[in-house]
Amino acid sequence: MNYFRLAIGLSPLLTWAFAFQSSSLFPRFPTRINAETNRAYGGALSKIPIVICPGFGNDQTDYLNPLNQGTEAGFVSALVRRGFDPDLIQVLPLQRIEWVRVAGGLFDFPNFYRGTMRPDGLGYGWYVKRLRHVVEEMYVKGGKEEKVLLIGHSAGGWLARAALGDGSWDLGSDNEGEDAFGGARAANRVRALVTVGAIHKPPAGNAAATCVTRGALAYIDDKYPGAYLAGEGISYVSVGGDAVFGRKENPRQPVNISEEKIGSKEVNDIYKVRGEGSASTVAFTAYEAVSGNGKMTGDGVVPLEWSLLEGSRKITLDGVLHSINEPGTTLPTDRWYGSEGVVDRWLTDALEEAGIVERRKNSITGAAPWISVLEMLFPGV
Repeated sequence: MNYFRLAIGLSPLLTWAFAFQSSSLFPRFPTRINAETNRAYGGALSKIPIVICPGFGNDQTDYLNPLNQGTEAGFVSALVRRGFDPDLIQVLPLQRIEWVRVAGGLFDFPNFYRGTMRPDGLGYGWYVKRLRHVVEEMYVKGGKEEKVLLIGHSAGGWLARAALGDGSWDLGSDNEGEDAFGGARAANRVRALVTVGAIHKPPAGNAAATCVTRGALAYIDDKYPGAYLAGEGISYVSVGGDAVFGRKENPRQPVNISEEKIGSKEVNDIYKVRGEGSASTVAFTAYEAVSGNGKMTGDGVVPLEWSLLEGSRKITLDGVLHSINEPGTTLPTDRWYGSEGVVDRWLTDALEEAGIVERRKNSITGAAPWISVLEMLFPGV
């Protein structure tokens, strides 16, 4: 096919097409990973140990059997259907009640009150320590042949960054004064960190003083900024949802927002009955707490800008919500990051970045889909 001759005649069309290829009208044509494609990758996926890092308030079961919908609706099952070995997937063992341990930060005097807490301190240190040990266990369970793929959801994303820390891999030892892990580095255990709906920086400006992590997130952002260990070989991917625009309820003020970004009628009816306004007003409150500015777009809990880590491969997903339920309700959703219909929109890119599968020719430029369309329109040219 003579692409040069065709491009000259259709350059206006091509310019328009590429300008809109990332919009919802022209999707990225993500590759679905299943057992067949896994075989094409030489069974690579079945050898990769995975550790899933739950978000704040989440329980281990939320990723296994969300809202008692059955295990088939779980994120873990979605990964298994794509060729990963269920025996090598571990959700960080965590019960919802354990999050009360964050209150231990109250006794971290004076850091809690000054907003200078560390992520390995009284508030969050228990999570960070447990995560490191689970990563070590899964690395060993995988036969020490493949490094671990970390997937951090919500707060699990920045807590995973805390666990990676400065790259040292200090798990303690069985005998005092003895290094039980031979001076290993985080990069010897973890091949990639993929975060979905995570918060990657503290609130901006004066709002930083009100950060609910009381300085732990600011510490990470300052000491281990961005893709901090990329130079040692750890890949970073950050995924954020663009589903709800935050705004204060003001019926007199005209709203120039896509109807798709104001929440469903069902969930808005619930918020209205409870006196909370709408999905947009609930999102405004959440975004304001996270970033200092509620008038932003995001996944309903975390503003998009805050979920994309500097230096990582950034992926924005239209219409994707923060977690297994509509924010602040018990209504299950099938459009969160771990849903069956959403996983393929980010997983292939993440696996490419991690070097687990080969990078597609069109994964960056998106050119191949348009060439395929032209070949169908003008066969034999």
